[in-house]
Parts: sequence; C-alpha cells; structure tokens
Amino acid sequence: MSASATTHALVQSHLPELKLLARGKVRDVYEVDAQQLLFVATDRLSAFDVVMANGIPGKGKILTQLSLFWFDLLKPHGPNHLVTADMAQMPAVVQRYRDQLDGRCMLVKKLRIFQVEAIVRGYLSGSGLKEYQTSGTVCRIALPAGLVESSKLPAPLYTPSTKAALGTHDQNIHPAEAAKLLGQDFADQVEQRAITLYSAARDYAAGRGIIIADTKFEFGLDPDSGAVVLADEALTPDSSRFWPAASWLPGRPQNSFDKQFVRDYLESIHFDKNGPGITLPDDVVNRTQRKYIEAFRLLTGKEPAL
Repeated sequence: MSASATTHALVQSHLPELKLLARGKVRDVYEVDAQQLLFVATDRLSAFDVVMANGIPGKGKILTQLSLFWFDLLKPHGPNHLVTADMAQMPAVVQRYRDQLDGRCMLVKKLRIFQVEAIVRGYLSGSGLKEYQTSGTVCRIALPAGLVESSKLPAPLYTPSTKAALGTHDQNIHPAEAAKLLGQDFADQVEQRAITLYSAARDYAAGRGIIIADTKFEFGLDPDSGAVVLADEALTPDSSRFWPAASWLPGRPQNSFDKQFVRDYLESIHFDKNGPGITLPDDVVNRTQRKYIEAFRLLTGKEPAL
C-alpha cells in the first residue's frame, strides 16, 4: 500500500436519497423503510472512544465480511439482524450507490436496540486489567487473587457497559446495573446469549490459532417476534481483542491482530483521550490494515475482497 493510500479510505458515506439516522464511531446508519435499516461500515477508526482524522483503507469491507462470516457460523446460537448483504438483493435506492457501498453494507431488520454493550472477557486485559489491579474485581465482580496481565479467566466473564454517545466514553457497569436498565428478563437473555456466542467463537478461533481475549456484542428486541436478536457487527478486530495463540504468555501485553496496535501508538505519543482525533501516520495506517487482513485470513481461510 502506498503512502498516499489514506486518501482512498471512505471515512463518510453520502447517500442523499436515504435518511441518515446516525454516524457512529465506524458505521453510518440509514433508514431504508419502516422495517429496515442500511448499515454502512466506513473506514473510520476509533481508539479510546475517539474517532481518528483519517481512516484505514478497506477496513469497513473487512469488518462487514468478517461479521457476515460470524453471523453465518453462529446461526445455531440464535437470530441476528441481517436481511442481506448482496447488493443485487438490495432495494433500488441502495443499489444506486454501489460505488460507495459494495462490500461494506448490510440491509438489516430494524430493532429496538438495548442500551447496554454486552462485553464478554475470557482473558484479563484493557480496562478490566486496570480495575483488577486496583481492587481485585472487574465490573465489581470479584476474581481470584494472583492473576496477571493476559491471564486466562476461570470462565468467560460477562462485564456489560453503558453505550456512550459519540465523543464520550463507555462506562463499565455491574450486571445488576444492566438488569436495572434492561429489565431482569432481557438482561438475563443478553448475558446468556453473549456468553454462548463468545464461547462458540472462542472455540472456533482456537482451532485457527487465535485467542479471542474479549469481545463486545450488541443486541436488540425484534418488535415482531419479541426475540432478543444479535445486532451491529460480530467478532471483528474493532469489537474484539485477537491474540496469536502461539505467542500467548501471561504477565505481559500480547501481540495483537486488532486495533490495540493503534492504542499502543497513541499511548506512546501521550495522546489526549479527551481531545479530537489525530491524523495517524502512514506506517501506522499500513500496519493496522495488514493486521486486519491477517486476522480475516486466519479466521476465514480466505482473502478479503477489498
């Protein structure tokens, strides 16, 4: 990839014939009709809940294709929101923007999204590690003494967080607080589904040489069936920590296939996490893109269509 490749990243979609509902950290969401939305995965990259000024070329396509792979693989574990990702099956108004959208969009069912991020941790890292080092807990859930950075947890741990608005930070909460937000029945369903999905994905990835240290799911309520449905993306480098199993060693940070590389770079330059995003250098962009591609290749056995 050339040094000028950052100019080829799609950092914002422009679909004037569709109603824009939201621009998130990565996705632009449009209303197609009363029952369906269009999710567009741009090449934006966020770290520490801050969107960087430039994107990672092809990243949105990799995220979309990897989510589609997981949606298919995890079908036995419950419904997801996907209607189609085949441009030929999209409404005509969507097909008009094929040049922007091909390979990076999904037509999905409109859900009532739960306002809780369903995070499952299998290993001790990130904000969970920081809390554990202070109090011996993660989301105020007590863990055994003597764990170190990157330790494998005794069992997958459900550690929900609030969903922050763009430009603000998610807040880890105890599962009991999630129950207050969602109601106990839905909270229990979200927790069970999240752990089941993580466990199935973890076991699959282990056979491909990848540790899924943690991941984040979103769920919503299907207004027609009343079912709890997997939404947004699934098990991508944006929503998960992927580590190569062959080099895993507790007690230190791990090599990573995800955007941890960007986080580490930002830490090294003392990035202001409460300020605006910065323009990432070309070498950081290039290496990050290669990590996303490598994760896709290892997990699916295929090359992404970029």
